[in-house]
Amino acid sequence: MKKGIIGKKLGMTQLFDQNGNVVPVTVIEAGPCLVTFKKTAENDGYEAVQLGFGEIKASKVNKPMKGHFDKNDVAPKRFLKEFRLDDTSALNVGDVVKADVFAEGDAVDVTGTSKGKGYAGVIKRHGFQRLKMSHGSGPVARHGGSLGACSTPSRVYKGRKMAGHMGAVRSTIQNLTVVKVDAENNILAIKGAVPGPKGGIVTIADSVKA
Repeated sequence: MKKGIIGKKLGMTQLFDQNGNVVPVTVIEAGPCLVTFKKTAENDGYEAVQLGFGEIKASKVNKPMKGHFDKNDVAPKRFLKEFRLDDTSALNVGDVVKADVFAEGDAVDVTGTSKGKGYAGVIKRHGFQRLKMSHGSGPVARHGGSLGACSTPSRVYKGRKMAGHMGAVRSTIQNLTVVKVDAENNILAIKGAVPGPKGGIVTIADSVKA
């Protein structure tokens, strides 16, 4: 990973490319992020930087985090995220990372928390098909059907797809393209959809598959 940043999802819109084609994009407020801590191979066994995003009152920071910020002499931040970069020598504690670290055409991975859907059945959650609507299926056409064998193994295997809580999990969309960079307003327009609702916190980093 060469670069990364924390951002807030603002919503979706569309842009037009040079050929006049419509490009659906997600608008993200990327930064500014403050370097709040730096890890080194000598002390921690690997190199990484910790970025902070979002303002927060000092009175709302708990004592352990207050000590962390005071030790590094940086302003408190609401969200923290660690990035393992290939080269951290260019960044020091107190530096500010802005949206212009990315350029138009860059391939990125966007990670966030997906929208919570609550309790969902197997059709909505896993894409199951309905059972037969006649010939004795009764009122259970949207149920999951058989859960496995009977006497052997006399149990349901772990990992079986069943009804349950859907969404609200960490999710990553890989290999998206940065369509536009507004450095002045710290805005990134990224092609396609990214996880989470409007206002959700996401991390943007170089694509591992590019």
